[in-house]
Amino acid sequence: MNFSGKQIIFISFMLFSMFFGAGNLIFPPFLGQSAGEHIWLALIGFIVSAVGLPILGVIAVAKVGSLNELNLRVHPIFALIFPFLIYIAIGPGLAIPRAGSLAFEMGAAPFLPENLVEGPISLLLYSIVFFGLAAWLSMYPSKLISLFGKLLTPILLALIAIIFVKSLINPIGSFESPVGNYQETPLFQGILEGYLTMDALAALAFGIVIANTLTAQGVLDSKKKSRYMMYAGLGAGLLLAVIYLILGYLGAQSSALGQAENGAIILSNIMTYLFGKSGTLILGVVFTLACFCVSIGLITSCSQFFSNAIPRVAYKIWVVILAVLSTAIANLGLTQILQISVPILGMIYPIAIVLIFLGLLDDIIKRNPYIYGSVIGLVALFSVLDTINKVFLESKWSGAFEILPYYLEGLGWLIPALIGLGAGCILGWLRGTSPSMKTNP
Repeated sequence: MNFSGKQIIFISFMLFSMFFGAGNLIFPPFLGQSAGEHIWLALIGFIVSAVGLPILGVIAVAKVGSLNELNLRVHPIFALIFPFLIYIAIGPGLAIPRAGSLAFEMGAAPFLPENLVEGPISLLLYSIVFFGLAAWLSMYPSKLISLFGKLLTPILLALIAIIFVKSLINPIGSFESPVGNYQETPLFQGILEGYLTMDALAALAFGIVIANTLTAQGVLDSKKKSRYMMYAGLGAGLLLAVIYLILGYLGAQSSALGQAENGAIILSNIMTYLFGKSGTLILGVVFTLACFCVSIGLITSCSQFFSNAIPRVAYKIWVVILAVLSTAIANLGLTQILQISVPILGMIYPIAIVLIFLGLLDDIIKRNPYIYGSVIGLVALFSVLDTINKVFLESKWSGAFEILPYYLEGLGWLIPALIGLGAGCILGWLRGTSPSMKTNP
């Protein structure tokens, strides 16, 4: 079966809405306000990492065939453990309950009396309805193209377009001087900010949803499926880049409204300036839609993964389990969850990045198991030790880690990755498996 251009656009909309959550709304405006006159260089860097890495992740999964196939390049045990870490971390462990909590804070709390906001009942009732609806819509993953591509994503894009047009008609202010690292290295700082979004993890997880959706639509040929996944990734990446440019531009103008501590406050100030009291309502709808779409995408991808990994429990049962867990965790308080989940995300994110690049280079390294194993092994060792240092040892080992270039910027894993690549090439050559030699699948 061949897909039309219109169908590919709908799939791109679907993937975009699965990526575009509250965090993606908050990061660019804060970057824009901090970068000021250097906004465009900073945004180029941000797009390189915040858009480039996730889309490369989709392409890597599409190229190899599936996340499981990519993981098996490393080792069967790795293929068993690593996906579970990813799906728990970006699923019920953090991302799904956080989406519900943020939707409540930005979409409901501003319109409720203060005593109800501070009490536990409002969040409980809201999260039950929020995750109940998300679970209901996740029951039928084959219909996600229609839900996202034809309804939710166009509404979200239309709202952002209205905000942008209003800012052109009624300019907020001029760009001011950059602050912090944006003064000297705006491009590099933008890259680091995009890196911290950690959307590459979601890219690996969402591949299964896109692949299963294409199968449900009648695309059974693996080559066609990979090609359409790549098209969807590129389309979603283009949409993300455009939205980031708009939000960053708005943030850069917002200094005239006063400095803010985070992107949510910046957006609130912008919306109040542009639309008055109704701006709070519009922003609440944007946040709610973004969080809702991400929740559906995460519940769907996690449920499909767990139903494949544990087939005794059906997909729809997993949907219910994840929705109930997310509701409970969202009401326990995200502060405690973040204390546990953020270090885990920081530990597995470098592994995900090098896995993506190895998948992209698969044709060159010819599935060399020594390269996959040594690169992933050394990066994983670094990440585990670094996490132990930060979580359990109060950074007592940081002096030793800081010897590594860019460690303080969160890129200390680069040198271990390069050492692993060199070691894998040498081991492959000694064992008669070099990157220039083909191996049987």
